[in-house]
Amino acid sequence: MTSAKSARRPHHWRRDLIELAALFTAVAVADAIANLIGHTPDGPYLLVASAVALAVTAAFHTWWARRHSHAPPPPPETDTDTGGADGALASSGAEEDLETVLWRMRTTVRDTPGTLAALCIALARHRIDILTLQTHPLAEGTVDEFLLRAPAALPAQQLTREISAAGGSATWIERADAHDLVDAPTRVLGLATRTALDAAELPLALRQLLGRCTIHSLPALSITGRPTGESAPVEGVLEETVMRLRDPSGGVITVERPYLPFTPTEFARARALVELDARLGPRVPRSEDVLTLPEGNEITVRRADRSDLGAARAMHDRCSDRTLGLRYHGPVRDADRYLDHLLSPRFGRTLAVQTASGRLVALGHLLWDGDETEVALMVEDDWQRRGIGSELLGRLVALAVEAGCESVYAVTQAHNTGMVAAMRALSLPLDYQIEEGTLVITARLGATPVLPAAPHGQAEQTPQARR
Repeated sequence: MTSAKSARRPHHWRRDLIELAALFTAVAVADAIANLIGHTPDGPYLLVASAVALAVTAAFHTWWARRHSHAPPPPPETDTDTGGADGALASSGAEEDLETVLWRMRTTVRDTPGTLAALCIALARHRIDILTLQTHPLAEGTVDEFLLRAPAALPAQQLTREISAAGGSATWIERADAHDLVDAPTRVLGLATRTALDAAELPLALRQLLGRCTIHSLPALSITGRPTGESAPVEGVLEETVMRLRDPSGGVITVERPYLPFTPTEFARARALVELDARLGPRVPRSEDVLTLPEGNEITVRRADRSDLGAARAMHDRCSDRTLGLRYHGPVRDADRYLDHLLSPRFGRTLAVQTASGRLVALGHLLWDGDETEVALMVEDDWQRRGIGSELLGRLVALAVEAGCESVYAVTQAHNTGMVAAMRALSLPLDYQIEEGTLVITARLGATPVLPAAPHGQAEQTPQARR
């Protein structure tokens, strides 16, 4: 292809003179050779033989060029300067069936041309495939985040050393799974949708957006109604591994990630999710399930929020001191103070059970506790031993599985046989820990929870249950 610059090059008369001189010289040499050989007895035969030899040579050269133009390319040369471990990986890369693993990796590079290319060359040298790439600009430098498919034989330490040699610094790497294959825009849109549908999803959405981190929602008022002093500016605060965002419901949301500093890009994404939550206001899905108890009474299980505060306090007034003590593990007179916190969607999810007349008779709480998740139940005295607690617990555990929780724990008293039986009926692996009469039961959610069958006293779901 001729470039535009060469196509516009001006025609020069000196080049024409050189071409004419070369032509005249060639004619003079040819005439001299023809006169010298043609006047000998075998002259004509020598000229014919020379022409045939030239024709054969040209034909052979054409055949040889066509034959090698279709030949397969030669195998790549092995880099012998990388040492024993690298040489072994290069030879193993020639195998067709190579076992691979997924890695998530971050590294900081200088914001200059060619730095990303150097990283890609270092990865390609070990047959590492780059599946996704995100860039997080900083004041000085850039954080590059990769999702990699690498040979299983390549250890993380060696990969980190190769990246450092290629110009990367502060490199962080961890194993990834198939869920990380979703591209960043799709994941953010999905989290925004979940947050828009349910206010309780905001802490979970932040955790999935930012990776492995600890999230605490600190209220502006304590359970006694006194200011806690927890607040954050509207635009939020970013301090290396900690970000503080203003909670739309009051107080502050603190996100901590001690092993990896947050970038301004991550801070902007988190703040956008919180702003979306603030604009939409309080919201809870209004789906209901109608269940029929063995004695024929119908109950409704639904999500609860702060609008149920009055009904929940009325249920407290009908409960005995023993029931309140088993639930709150403290002075009975302080029970009402916890309700505003428990019914807030910011701290978890709450399920309420109400009768056909609309009276609230049971509450079940799934509470976000940093990296852990707590389940708690309270059933009004007159409605106990009917399977309502087991029904609520099974639904709460299902919500925990849906939220991606690895385990749930319940804090109760050692003599609370009802709660212990309900946890055992989940058919999940359980861990027990007893300290000074307080029993902590932890259920590991590695498998889908198995809800107990409906024995005598267990609530049964009617065909028209969901509406």
